[in-house]
Amino acid sequence: MLNRTQPPLIKDAIEFDLQLKNYDKYVLSNGVEVYAIDAGAEDVLQMECVFFAGNTFENQNMVAAATNYLLKNGTSTKSAFQINEHFDFYGAYCNRTCHHETANISLHTLTKHLPVLLPVINEMITDSVFSEEELATFIQNSKQKLSVNLTKNDFVANRLIDATLYGEKHPYGKYTVAADYDALDTDVLKQHFKEYYLNGHCVIFVAGKLPADIYEQLNKNFGQLTLKSHALLEICQQQPVYSSEPKKSNIVNDTAGVQGAIRIAIPFPNRHHPDFQKVMVLNTVFGGFFGSRLMSNIREDKGYTYGIHSYVQNHIGATAWMISTEAGKDVCEATIAEVYKEMKLLQDVLIDDEELLLVRNYMIGIILGDLDGPFQIIGRWKNIVLNKLDASYFYDSIQTIKTISAEELQQLAKKYLQPADFYELVVV
Repeated sequence: MLNRTQPPLIKDAIEFDLQLKNYDKYVLSNGVEVYAIDAGAEDVLQMECVFFAGNTFENQNMVAAATNYLLKNGTSTKSAFQINEHFDFYGAYCNRTCHHETANISLHTLTKHLPVLLPVINEMITDSVFSEEELATFIQNSKQKLSVNLTKNDFVANRLIDATLYGEKHPYGKYTVAADYDALDTDVLKQHFKEYYLNGHCVIFVAGKLPADIYEQLNKNFGQLTLKSHALLEICQQQPVYSSEPKKSNIVNDTAGVQGAIRIAIPFPNRHHPDFQKVMVLNTVFGGFFGSRLMSNIREDKGYTYGIHSYVQNHIGATAWMISTEAGKDVCEATIAEVYKEMKLLQDVLIDDEELLLVRNYMIGIILGDLDGPFQIIGRWKNIVLNKLDASYFYDSIQTIKTISAEELQQLAKKYLQPADFYELVVV
């Protein structure tokens, strides 16, 4: 019997032996790979069709995003209203998202409704019509949204820092202006759709309480299409063109505003670099969580900002290490000085055992939460698969978090956190 007079033992998160549940892998008749996690107590599932159809593959700005958005806005037999009503009737949610390399169609539904929903997704990726009327509505709404966003300093700062880091013609650095929307036409969208959806490279991720005939259902609806496997696809090989402009920029965007958006960034290797996982620990100490050095100093002590964060951008190709915050116009320069001060401290003073244990427990705790449920598990696998990694990457990251020393972190700070190497942008 449980003795309620005794408190439960408290264990540090780093004492847990984390295991990433293995996926089941299927290959459809056309070679498209399916990664599946069959788990969970509720009769729900999530499916995501990932197409290599993001803005890396477009030859005109906004074509990838517009094509992806309009997939749900009409086929030859169904209007946009009918498609949306069909998913709503069954209590399902179908969404589209477009990223740099990939463009996705996702479905969340009760497992029992899968047979009546998959045919509609099949229709979306084989028979979308891209009507002039739907495109005109998309253009009007997008231009209005862009106009509003351009008044926001943080939005402008995000555009400009990426353009600085990668070059305005690189898929990661280019940004949209109103004229890009006006230049869209249905013929261009239909060509992108034909090349990258109808005949494109695809991979499918599915998780939840899966039906016994999940392979048969997927193969019936997608295995007979003219899709191709993603396995041998090389993506985003274009090299960044780093700005030759001065590394410090100040842009006036809102003369009546009271805050400035600050971005401090440096080009950084992607997940395949041997330092990447170690730097994830250093980044967490520096500015990767609420108890980080940047938050403790610039938010808690100085009161310059409500929040400041550092992170490595989630790109498959080239990437960057970024510090991001918004601060009062009158303290932007002071905020930047404190960021560089924290870089210097990490180079000069070893992280003490107590702080390092806190960071280890935090990072392992985040991973532990990410393994709570099939949707989170398949999300981990999706990241691994799309970056051409394997399970060893997951377990190596756990080992790195648990064992990296303060001395190693100090050497990494000396290698990467050199203020003179960083691009600095302030938009006020």
